[in-house]
Amino acid sequence: MTDHSDIPPTHTIKPMDPPPPSGHPTVAMLQGDIDSGRTGDKNPMFDPSGAPLGTDDEAAGTPPTFFRVAMARYHETVERWAGGNWKPDSVHHKWDAVLVGFIGFIVAVGVVLIVGIWMVGSPSPGA
Repeated sequence: MTDHSDIPPTHTIKPMDPPPPSGHPTVAMLQGDIDSGRTGDKNPMFDPSGAPLGTDDEAAGTPPTFFRVAMARYHETVERWAGGNWKPDSVHHKWDAVLVGFIGFIVAVGVVLIVGIWMVGSPSPGA
C-alpha cells in the first residue's frame, strides 16, 4: 500500500457551517454562504477554487463595499427563497420539469415509432 503522507489533507467532504451575521460582511462570508448550502446552489461542502469570489474586483482596484456584499448575501439567502417553502438542501431533492418533459417526449416518440412499425409490418387480414 502506498503512503500518501506528503499530500495535504483535503476538507472538501466535510459539511460547512454558515458564517455568522455581521455588520461588516466580506466576500469570504458570501462564499461561505454558498459553500454551506445556504443559497441552495450546491451541496453544503467546502469548494476550493483557483480564484476566490471577489478576486477580479480586488485586482481591478474596486473591491466591493460592505453594503454591496450585505445586499448580495441578503438576495442570495433570504429573498431568493422568500416565496416558497425552502429549507436547506431542498433544491437537490426535486425533479427538473424540463428533464421530465424531455424524457416524456422521447418515450412518446418511441411509442409512436413502435406502433407505426408494427402497423406497417403486420400482414393485412385479407392477404
